[in-house]
Amino acid sequence: MEDTTIIKQPEVEINRRIRDREVRLIGEDGEQLGIMSSDAANRIADEKNLDLVKISPQANPPVCKLMDYSKYKFEKSKKDKEAKKNQKLNETKKIWLSMTIDQHDLETKARAAGKFVVGGNKVEVSIRMKGRQQAHAKLGIEVMQKFYSLIEDVCVIEKSPLAEGRNILMILAPKK
Repeated sequence: MEDTTIIKQPEVEINRRIRDREVRLIGEDGEQLGIMSSDAANRIADEKNLDLVKISPQANPPVCKLMDYSKYKFEKSKKDKEAKKNQKLNETKKIWLSMTIDQHDLETKARAAGKFVVGGNKVEVSIRMKGRQQAHAKLGIEVMQKFYSLIEDVCVIEKSPLAEGRNILMILAPKK
C-alpha cells in the first residue's frame, strides 16, 4: 500500500485571524509603524488594500507585516520550485557481489561502481552469505577489500566492510 501522507506547512495567520491584543506593525516597504492593537493594524491594512500577515508569532508582541499575501505566496512557490529544480539528488547505487566471484566479474562490477562514484553517487556494496558461507565471513570481507582496491583511486570507504547477519555491507563515497 502506498503512503500518501502530505506534510502541510503551518498555516500563517492573516488579517482578522490575528487575535493578539497588541502587534508590532511593519509597513510594506519595511519601515516600523509601531506597536498597536490588532484591530488598528487591520484597519491600516484595509485602508492600504493590503493583507496583515503575522511573520513572527513568537516575538513579544508578535510582529505583523503589511503585504499582498497572494503575491507573496506565488513568489515563494516560484522560488521553492526553482530551488528544487537546481537541487542535485545523490542516489545510493547498490552492487551485489558473491563470496565466490571470479576475478573478471569482480573487475566488471568495479568498473560499474567506479562510474557511479565518478557520477557523484554513493555505492553500497553487499554480499549475501548462504549456508556454510556464514561461518567464513572473513572471506567475504577479503572479497570486499579486493573490490575496493580496484577502485580506490576514485572513492573512499564511508562505511568499512562489516558482517551484519547474513549480509556484509560496505559503503563507498566519491573522493572530495
